[in-house]
Amino acid sequence: MKRQIWALSAVSCLLAGTTGWLLARAPAQPLVTVTSGPLAQSLVFSGRVAARVRVELGAAVTGRVAQVLVREGDVAQAGQLLVQLETDELRAQLDQAGALVQSARARADSQRELALPTSLATLAQADANLAVARQEAQRTQALFARGFVAQARVDETERALRVAQAQVQAAQTGARVNAGTGNEALQARLRVVEAETAAALAQTRLQQTRIRAPSAGRVVARSVDPGQVVQPGKVLLQFAADGPTQLIGQADEKFLALLAPGQLATVLADAFPEQPFQASISSIAPSVDPQRGTIEVKFSVVSPPAFLREDMTLSLQLQTGRREQALTLPASAVLGAGAEGRVRRIVDGRVSEQTVRVGLRTLERVEIVEGLTAGESVLAQPLSVQPGARVRAGEPR
Repeated sequence: MKRQIWALSAVSCLLAGTTGWLLARAPAQPLVTVTSGPLAQSLVFSGRVAARVRVELGAAVTGRVAQVLVREGDVAQAGQLLVQLETDELRAQLDQAGALVQSARARADSQRELALPTSLATLAQADANLAVARQEAQRTQALFARGFVAQARVDETERALRVAQAQVQAAQTGARVNAGTGNEALQARLRVVEAETAAALAQTRLQQTRIRAPSAGRVVARSVDPGQVVQPGKVLLQFAADGPTQLIGQADEKFLALLAPGQLATVLADAFPEQPFQASISSIAPSVDPQRGTIEVKFSVVSPPAFLREDMTLSLQLQTGRREQALTLPASAVLGAGAEGRVRRIVDGRVSEQTVRVGLRTLERVEIVEGLTAGESVLAQPLSVQPGARVRAGEPR
């Protein structure tokens, strides 16, 4: 009996020693502990400064540049002269058109003031001649009936009557023409309109030699110099109109559910990293860029810093969630990217995988909503070992 007891004791000691020896030889795995504290979830993506309205200014007429009155970066007021083309040829065309207008108007006035009274006088004379001819024809007919005159005299008075009637018709036509109801008056008026239209066109072309700022803003780019011959369609200046400063960022589409208008972002310009400022989401694009898998997000800035320039590169950090107190683990210790995660723990000297429910995520920390309590430890590098492997606890991190 004593021998059996001693044998069992020896086996037990041997097993314990073997277990200890195996544990001592198992690889050590560093651990991390669930901690409690505040957690803020944020997104970081790149963006740029965009002018709300950018206009390409060019010439509407062909001409040689006489003056360029601005440089890149200059601020201009609405209507300010930016580029002046040479005007000698167009001024000569305007003077010529003005002379034609005066000539056409003079002819029309002459027709009204001279031709009309003359034609009316001619009509009055023709009416008088017709009355005399009609009376003479009637008197001759009466004398012929009594046998006092021959037939030849009757025929002569009738011819005179027809001539007088024809003269009255011609005078009436002339009076109508000179009174403005005929073709001559219409043509005179059309010549005046044509000359005035040509003069207005010449004036417009002269005005088009002056390229002005369409509104208050800034000259972004300049591609013209004095002496250069320019044609319609050529861009001479790029002009950014004044307006609220707008930032445009490109966020990964997987973060779309976390974005909403009105959210605040902290913005850093790459050129001025020590001067952050605030912006808020003003709009989110209705569609996703299929080539890059991103969505365009526009931000408004209430008080833009003076150093901002169009197309400046920015980094935007957007806070999408916050917990004043949350149980968290390092992000590297939690496997999976959805609402359920997995952690690996050491149970009886072996790796065991456990499911947990997660909440907010940042680049460094993950919120543990269910599955672990404060103070519990999990593997810091869960992918370095598979479930079921024999390990021992290493130094905590």
